[in-house]
Amino acid sequence: MSIKSGKAGPKAALAVSVALERDGRFLLVLRANPPAQNLYAFPGGRVDPDETLEHAALRELAEETGLKAINPRPFATFDLGSDAPGEHSKSHFFLTVFLAEDTGGDPVAMDDARQVGWFTPEEIRGLPVPQSMVDCMDMLEGKRPAV
Repeated sequence: MSIKSGKAGPKAALAVSVALERDGRFLLVLRANPPAQNLYAFPGGRVDPDETLEHAALRELAEETGLKAINPRPFATFDLGSDAPGEHSKSHFFLTVFLAEDTGGDPVAMDDARQVGWFTPEEIRGLPVPQSMVDCMDMLEGKRPAV
């Protein structure tokens, strides 16, 4: 998928995240800023103008965790309003979640990430996460088809 542009229509922005798995655990960040402030999610963020989705996904992973990955592949796309109360009319995103190959290293919380860690799917369901994370975990575990 090589869509360019930081906007999708008049009110929706393009965003990306990376579902990076290592030994049955997924890398999550605790968001420091809106949208999804104080919630755990895959590393990711907004797509810059004239940036491909793949490049944005790998850039955001590196900016938030210091990790690099290779071979990003689109997995699922979500049409999201803001997860923060009172911000639904302010934030609208088309979020594409990518799978990528882990190249190793130790993650460090940087940029918009307050904390970073590796979590099992069961642990993720017990964390404060956006509904899209629960839906994506269901898809990753084969409980629901990817969209």
